[in-house]
Amino acid sequence: MNNDLLKKLVDLYAERDLPSELEAQMELAAEADPLMKAEMSSLRQTVDLLQQDPGPTFNEETYQRILMKLYARGAAIEPKAPAPTYLQYHLPIQG
Repeated sequence: MNNDLLKKLVDLYAERDLPSELEAQMELAAEADPLMKAEMSSLRQTVDLLQQDPGPTFNEETYQRILMKLYARGAAIEPKAPAPTYLQYHLPIQG
């Protein structure tokens, strides 16, 4: 198979989307081309790491931080849900 075509298929190789025969053919071609072999292995490692990453968590604290930053920059935002009571300051009552 054409080596230029194999170089274009490296992204599919990294995601493991190629049939096993074509993947074996690419690995065989990479033995002769060290640059292609390095690119294939580094891309596959990167894809594996990205797939293992659970991603960011978005919780109530994150929501409130973003909302406060928007308020500080002058955005006029009125959320649909009322603000949670645990985010309010409790002032002592003096009599």
